[in-house]
Amino acid sequence: MSELASEPRSARRLGLSSLRQVPVESRPRVRPGTVPAGIVHLGLGAFHRAHQAVYTEAAVAEAGGDWGILGVAPRSTDVVEALAAQDNLFSVTSLSNDESRTHVVGALAGVCHAASDPMAVVARLADPAIRVVTLTVTEKAYQMDPATGRLRPDPAVAADLVGDGPPATVPGLLVRSLIARARAGAGPIALVSCDNLPSNGKRLHGLVTQALEYGGTEDALVEWVHANVTFPGTMVDRIVPATTAQTLATVERALGVSDRAAVAAEPYQQWVIEDDFPAGRPAWERAGAVLTDDASPWERLKLRALNGVHSAIAYLGALAGRETIAEALEIPGMRATLRRFVAEDVAGSFTPPDGVSVVEYGDSVLDRFANAAIRHRTIQVAMDGSQKLPQRVLHTIADRRAAGAEPRWGALVLAAWMRFVQGESDAGVALPLDDPLADRIRTALAEGKPTAEGVVDALFGLSEVFPTELTADDTVRQLVAGWLGALERHGVEPLLRELP
Repeated sequence: MSELASEPRSARRLGLSSLRQVPVESRPRVRPGTVPAGIVHLGLGAFHRAHQAVYTEAAVAEAGGDWGILGVAPRSTDVVEALAAQDNLFSVTSLSNDESRTHVVGALAGVCHAASDPMAVVARLADPAIRVVTLTVTEKAYQMDPATGRLRPDPAVAADLVGDGPPATVPGLLVRSLIARARAGAGPIALVSCDNLPSNGKRLHGLVTQALEYGGTEDALVEWVHANVTFPGTMVDRIVPATTAQTLATVERALGVSDRAAVAAEPYQQWVIEDDFPAGRPAWERAGAVLTDDASPWERLKLRALNGVHSAIAYLGALAGRETIAEALEIPGMRATLRRFVAEDVAGSFTPPDGVSVVEYGDSVLDRFANAAIRHRTIQVAMDGSQKLPQRVLHTIADRRAAGAEPRWGALVLAAWMRFVQGESDAGVALPLDDPLADRIRTALAEGKPTAEGVVDALFGLSEVFPTELTADDTVRQLVAGWLGALERHGVEPLLRELP
């Protein structure tokens, strides 16, 4: 499904010629078209437009610099076409229960479509003017085994790395671009993952290193990459639901013009960045970002206490027939169950950033999720569970088991996913399985025994998702099977309502 909804027909389109119609307080903070590209961003989706683009525009407005963004859409042409028709302008609307505020962002210096002309993207990444590459391509685009972090033996990736044709995958595009940059002597560059992966900078570094080795890249080029490319880790945080017709109508009322590339988001935003940029960077700290030597405590905090809770609400809520995250949170017993998940499992699974209480952070997360103006659909959050579960839930379970604890609530989240992927809600309504491993999951379920224990055994056989340390742990198996059986017998709402 496209992230773009139908365009209102009554208003003039957002663009340079219509900016004078936009209220002064909603206009871009930088003059559109005057800031040359110093950043290439891969993944021109709603999250990037509501997060990194907003921070970068604010940084340039505060401190200057040629840090415009060339936005690259890997697959879909919808966003590229909409932005190109609007002179690369789009709006971000911050939604709360009380009010909404809409702001036009002018950070984009251009847009392009990678699948149409990947070699043009390679050429731009080899341009000395580009000194930073940021990525929001989702977990699955990295082509990594989520259990091991290793590059998958995918035929498309292999063709990109050893063939002469245009690259069609993210690993292929990055490696081919770095090789072109090395040969052009274009200078150092930082590759910055902004996706929800544990140690995302280290993982991206490992992916590039493996891809160079896989492709048999000559030693001199490999040495250039090691000497000139950095991989700063990050933590990104802002809830950005899919754009709807209601979003576009709200924007039209606020701006007086229509915006086909509009996005909505919650007011809260956070960006933690490891400060390792060999060719410079925007003054993101002037825009409120946290620059640090080590983003990993922040990453674990967000992945486990926010994303893990988000997934828990999504699976339980979808099973209970609740459309949005805010509606699911209203299920009697849901909030109390999630607080116990954070307090009894998540909080003891890692060391948080200095001065941060995991329990208090978890409470703030639940308050954010209760924002009914953010109609974040449970089905949307539940997508790609096989890619998300390791970093969001399984690492919590594994770390608690290593400490000798029994992660009861983490096992409930895992059981909810196992019931969700069977394809029916508690009321018998079909649930979609939108997952890169959908066929594997369906086959495993079809071949397994139709019992709670049989389902656990079948899905634990997905070695690319579940590490041996968990699948061989009888305590984990018993906890998950127990919860799965309870969900099957009672359903989500009766179960949560009666929990002690």
